[in-house]
Amino acid sequence: MVYSQALVFGYGLSAGCEEDNLAEMWRKVLQHFRASKETAGRLKKATSSSSLESECSLEDDDLEASIQLQQQDLAVRIEKCLVMAKASSLQCSELLVPARMSSRVARDVLRASEHEPCGLRGALIQLFTETQAGLQKAGTVTLENSLTPTFELSVVFRADPQRWPPLKHLLGSERVLRLRPEYRLIKRKLYSSASPTVIEF
Repeated sequence: MVYSQALVFGYGLSAGCEEDNLAEMWRKVLQHFRASKETAGRLKKATSSSSLESECSLEDDDLEASIQLQQQDLAVRIEKCLVMAKASSLQCSELLVPARMSSRVARDVLRASEHEPCGLRGALIQLFTETQAGLQKAGTVTLENSLTPTFELSVVFRADPQRWPPLKHLLGSERVLRLRPEYRLIKRKLYSSASPTVIEF
């Protein structure tokens, strides 16, 4: 018994026609596969760019929160230093500081530390009070004792002159020291021979 080629492939089609159909079918499958791959690539790129943007915004938020925590910590250290100096070097029974002054000083110290090699960790912060008697050291603040300081920041507070001197004996012998809102920040780089930078606030 002899079979024709048409019966071998079934459906009454010739061999040439069947090969064309198979080739066409594979072409369509490959095109569909490539199109799916390109779409997936575009979706992945869009997703990665959006996730990158969200990661960047998260990093910005984390950085801002970190800066705020640093500022709060530094403000607390400055306040503690002033409290300790009250009875010792400043020799006063009461120290009056303007509202939020320690936060302002901490913010300005952070800004002055931005472009330093070790940042705020490399800072040696000296606190002084300028009174009628002259310049008095109030204390020192360091954040990293194990690190050699790369720059020095001197914060010079200004004391208000004593008001109503004739009433001093009536109010008692206790001395009250009031700081003014203005202060001076002097930055000196310890690794450079450049002259110190003085900033008035």
